[in-house]
Amino acid sequence: MLYHEPKDYLCPFCSWLAGNETEYKRHSDIVLQDSHITAFISPKWWPNNPGNVIIIPNAHTENIYSIDNDSISRIAIATKQIAQAMRETYEGCTGISTRQHNEPDGNQAVWHFHSHVLPRYPEDNLYQNHANSHFAPPADRALYATLLRQHLAKLHES
Repeated sequence: MLYHEPKDYLCPFCSWLAGNETEYKRHSDIVLQDSHITAFISPKWWPNNPGNVIIIPNAHTENIYSIDNDSISRIAIATKQIAQAMRETYEGCTGISTRQHNEPDGNQAVWHFHSHVLPRYPEDNLYQNHANSHFAPPADRALYATLLRQHLAKLHES
């Protein structure tokens, strides 16, 4: 398999899952969690696409080549559920983009498999605005996390 994680790598996702909250990762950001995966509001936002979600396997695995089938299956299901929740709860959201990066040439920046679910809006210029991203404060992330958690809880009740 193809791995690029340094030997002494301190995984920010694993550290967070172990209970080490930071300004950028709070437990209040979590929108969905089970024994295989955790989905949370990303701290990195683009100007016209607030409230995007990152989904990670709970067990550390670097990339798509090494993730187990149960976890990647659960990530696919969670992606669908979160996409539907965004469309129904984010005002003006008219589309969804998903993406997942592997290896340096695939633009992977964190050496723990993760998948993105991004709300889309008319003329949002998501791909032209990458240089204009910023880190959203916890209070802003909490608004979107609450919307998604409430909607996802209704799905699981029915």
